[in-house]
Amino acid sequence: MKNLERNRALLEQRLGVRFVIRRIVVRDLKKPRDSTVDTALLTDQLDDILNDPEIQIVVELMGGIEVPLAFVKRAIQAGKMVITGNKAMLAEHGREIFELARQSNVAVLYEAAVAGGIPIIKAVRDSFVGNRFESIHGILNGTSNYILTRMTDAGMEFAPALEEAQALGYAEADPALDVNGWDAAHKAIILASLAYGFWIAPASVLVSGIENITAADIRFADALGYRIKLLSTIRVEEGGEIEVRVVPTLIPKSHVLASVNGVFNAVAVRGDIVGDALFYGRGAGQDPTASSVLGDLAEAASRLRAPQGCAGFTAHELYGQCRPVADAISKYYLRLAVEDRPGVLAQIAGLLGASDIGILSVIQPEGPEDGPVPLVLTLHDAPHGRMVATAKSLGELPCMKAEPVLLHMESFS
Repeated sequence: MKNLERNRALLEQRLGVRFVIRRIVVRDLKKPRDSTVDTALLTDQLDDILNDPEIQIVVELMGGIEVPLAFVKRAIQAGKMVITGNKAMLAEHGREIFELARQSNVAVLYEAAVAGGIPIIKAVRDSFVGNRFESIHGILNGTSNYILTRMTDAGMEFAPALEEAQALGYAEADPALDVNGWDAAHKAIILASLAYGFWIAPASVLVSGIENITAADIRFADALGYRIKLLSTIRVEEGGEIEVRVVPTLIPKSHVLASVNGVFNAVAVRGDIVGDALFYGRGAGQDPTASSVLGDLAEAASRLRAPQGCAGFTAHELYGQCRPVADAISKYYLRLAVEDRPGVLAQIAGLLGASDIGILSVIQPEGPEDGPVPLVLTLHDAPHGRMVATAKSLGELPCMKAEPVLLHMESFS
């Protein structure tokens, strides 16, 4: 509301319309609020919006899934256009939401659901409409990116870097969805579904978080010429299968995404006609979110004056299935803690060879005289399922002193 009022005159000049706020639904009417909010507009009843025939556009920013899902579906059925920033709701229920929107001939707009103030939804849906998407790579969670940046720049371990992010307001008191990868995964599901014309099931996405990344992994990656980022990878494989994964990934220092630091987000899009395009900006916060919502309000106003057929998502059958997670191909970083004795490396190499997994490089720095030593390998392309099974077998060797750490490596080829 603050930003709508701030730039109301600008919006009226650019759009030729005036937005009138009729109702604001809040959970607690007694909570102290900004003095600019007209308390006469406040209500704690969703029906006050749904039953008002004068309200043409509703903006849903309440969070959660079940309550907003029920509200959004009722708003669509009432013929109201919906603007939402609810990534989890769209990722898990996008198919039914957009089918209902199509049947009701209203639009659901959701720029704020992915990458904050970066206009990536409109770019994928409209600007690149003539392209087949070869790949989309993104850093889509500012909290995890801030933590990994501090671990890289200051040599911090995960826990103190997380505490710093919380103290600065970059991480929630419960940061689970940010650090376990699922916040970014919900955004990746939306992007992948929009790019390839069918809703990606969350179970089809490989997701892991940054909780187990250590300062040692950051140092080893640096020595190999990489940065570690929580990377969302979306690509089409030969035969039309779609792969979606959100995992800590070693990115070459030479790639532009390796230099995206702090709370910033970035999305690199590769189209068959446009080639490579990069989008960069703040991925979260009130103002970036408000910027995207205002953009959707402008589109909603345009649609009210000149109705369009697209409900915000267009399904098609050019692709239609995801590659099984176990079959996804990648290079890997593998860190082991092993006994310092002859024959250990040969044992490990033999097990990898028996699994048809080739070694690209080996780093074995000196460790403490009376303890395990680190052994870091980079590995050739291998299917994820086979690699995970092999890492489990390696962890069961008598020479192993800790669970293996397995990370993906991305070449962007």
